[in-house]
Amino acid sequence: MMEVLVQPDDSPGPVGEGPERGVEEPEGKRPPNTGARLWGRVRSKLLRQKLDPQAVQTKNWHMDVIEMNGIKVEFSMKFTSRDMSLKRTPSKKQTGVFGVKISVVTKRERSKVPYIVRQCIEEVEKRGIEEVGIYRISGVATDIQALKAVFDANNKDILVMLSDMDINAIAGTLKLYFRELPEPLLTDRLYPAFMEGIALSDPAAKENCMMHLLRSLPDPNLITFLFLLEHLKRVAEKEPINKMSLHNLATVFGPTLLRPSEGESKAHLTLASDIWSHDVMAQVQVLLYYLQHPPISFTELKRNTLYFSTDV
Repeated sequence: MMEVLVQPDDSPGPVGEGPERGVEEPEGKRPPNTGARLWGRVRSKLLRQKLDPQAVQTKNWHMDVIEMNGIKVEFSMKFTSRDMSLKRTPSKKQTGVFGVKISVVTKRERSKVPYIVRQCIEEVEKRGIEEVGIYRISGVATDIQALKAVFDANNKDILVMLSDMDINAIAGTLKLYFRELPEPLLTDRLYPAFMEGIALSDPAAKENCMMHLLRSLPDPNLITFLFLLEHLKRVAEKEPINKMSLHNLATVFGPTLLRPSEGESKAHLTLASDIWSHDVMAQVQVLLYYLQHPPISFTELKRNTLYFSTDV
């Protein structure tokens, strides 16, 4: 994961994760759309930036500057290893939504899908579904933390805040919610079976296994997963505009929805990096399988009596 500190102009469309943005502007008139064009350059630079292997391994910040029409944008970036960025930290309190079991949240809300998931998805579909790099480009960290705080506090101003917030911050808040669940949405218990199922070569056996695994999920997890799945498919329908294919979305969300919690994954983290990379690839493939699958109905799934013979 790349963290970014930025000091740009006051144009829209923040990039990366970091504190509030500052402004450094000269006096006088500037050519029109300078801010938007400058942010386009910053985004392009961030997406293409490749630090050398030694820089990636250090905790140091990499500095860079971009200028246009007298406006200077200074930003710093550093990389956090995947195991740290996806580390799950259960909440010590049960009153919020982040770090709290999804079954606890849905029972408290008397809902089938957590409110935070429904509202973030609704806002993304309302004004962010055509945003280039939606879910791939990070929102500003302070915006995400502000949204996290209002959702945890069930603040009455949530909807107003969502409507005013940068769409990448909202997308980032949704990802953060799933990343901070005490266990992944597709559960620790079923993780080995998902890894085995996606590796099956026979299409019929794989279909039976993958559908059986969904049926084995707790209802709140399954309903929320299917809700998210259909949303991501709708996002991918806009790929010619937003550049987010099903594979891109699976790459973003796969490890978040499948990566085991800390206790379950400790053995994986001590293995060689190539084995770790293989696990990540498998996590992406699991989500991609469901994204490429015809629509899955919760009712039909539960009604279906074709169960895969392997005990999960």
